[in-house]
Amino acid sequence: MEDYENYTYVEYGDVEENYAKATVRTETLHVVSVVVYSVSFVLGLLGNGAVVWVTACKSKRTKNSVWLLNLATADFVFVLFLPFSIDYVLRDFHWEYGLVLCKLNSFVAVMNMYASVLFLTILSVDRYVSLAHADWCRRRWLSRRPLVVCCCTWASSAALSLPTLIFRDIGHFQDKVHCYNNFSLHDRDAAAMRHTVMVAVRTAVGFLLPFSAICTTGILLVLKVKRSDGAVRVSSFSKMVSAVILAFFLCWAPFHTLSLMELFVHTSRSGYLDGVLRTGFPLATSLAFFNSCINPVLYVFLHKKVRLILKRACLEITKNSIREINHSISASETSLVEDLPYNLTEMPVDSATP
Repeated sequence: MEDYENYTYVEYGDVEENYAKATVRTETLHVVSVVVYSVSFVLGLLGNGAVVWVTACKSKRTKNSVWLLNLATADFVFVLFLPFSIDYVLRDFHWEYGLVLCKLNSFVAVMNMYASVLFLTILSVDRYVSLAHADWCRRRWLSRRPLVVCCCTWASSAALSLPTLIFRDIGHFQDKVHCYNNFSLHDRDAAAMRHTVMVAVRTAVGFLLPFSAICTTGILLVLKVKRSDGAVRVSSFSKMVSAVILAFFLCWAPFHTLSLMELFVHTSRSGYLDGVLRTGFPLATSLAFFNSCINPVLYVFLHKKVRLILKRACLEITKNSIREINHSISASETSLVEDLPYNLTEMPVDSATP
C-alpha cells in the first residue's frame, strides 16, 4: 500500500539518485512514523480485541453487531502486522523477513483498507434502509444474508488486494534489503502504466465510490428525517456510525490525495513535487494507520450501550478472577490440612513424673 513507505523511487529504478537525499530529509519523519505506529499497535490491539470479544461473545447477534465485528476484525488483523512496519522503519528501511512476509504484510494493509471502507459503506446503506424503509427491510432481510454479505466483502477485498501480492518485492539497494513495489525496474513505461492503474483502482474503489455512496445515503437519510416530522429518529448508534465514517475518510484522504499526486512523477520530476511526496507520504501513511485504533475509542465515547456492555464484561471478569483466587486459596488450605501427620487434638500429652 505504501508506495512511499521507504520514501524512495525504487519502483522506477532511481535508487542511486534519490536514496541519500531521502535518508537525510526524513530522519524526523521516521521517528514520527515509529511513534504513531507503536501507539496504533497498542491501542488497536487492545481496543479492537475488546470489540471483537464483546460483539462475538457478549452482545446479541444482530446485523449491526456483525458489521462491527468484521470491521474490528479487519483492524485487529492489520495491527498484528504493524510490528513488522515498526521494525522496518527502525532499521532505516532494511527488511529482514524475506519475500513472503514482505508480500503478506502489504497485502494485509491493503485488504484492511478495502474491507474497512466496504463495511463502512454497508453500515451506511443498511442504516439508511433500516430507518427510511423499515417495513421493506423487515420483509426482505433474511437472517443469513449478513453472513453472505460479509463473505462477499472479504472475498472482494482480497481480490482487490491481489496486485500487492504480485508486485511487492524485495531488492538489495545500498547494502540494504528493501520491501517495495516492483512494477518494473527495466521498463519505465510499463511501470508507469501498472502504477497508474493500481492507484486509480485503489482511489476509486477504496475511497471515491464508497465516499459517494455514503454521502448519498447520508443526505437521503437527513431528508427523510426532516420530512417525517419526528416519525423517523436517528439513534445513538447511527451517530456513532457517522463519526466512524468521518474518521475513516479524514484519516485516509491525505494518503489518496498524495497517491494521485504521485502519478505526476511519470511526467514531471520537479524537485518541489519530490519534496512534497517525501514529506507528505510518511505523515499520510501514519495518519491512515492510526485510523485502525480510533474506532474502539469512538464506540466507547459515543454509544452508551457499548459502555454498558464493556462495564458488565469487566465486572464479570473481575468477579470470576476473585472467585478463582478464593477457590485456589481454599484448595491450598484444604491440601495443607490433609498433609498434616495427625490432628493436633489427638497429640499425646506427657504425664507429670512424681
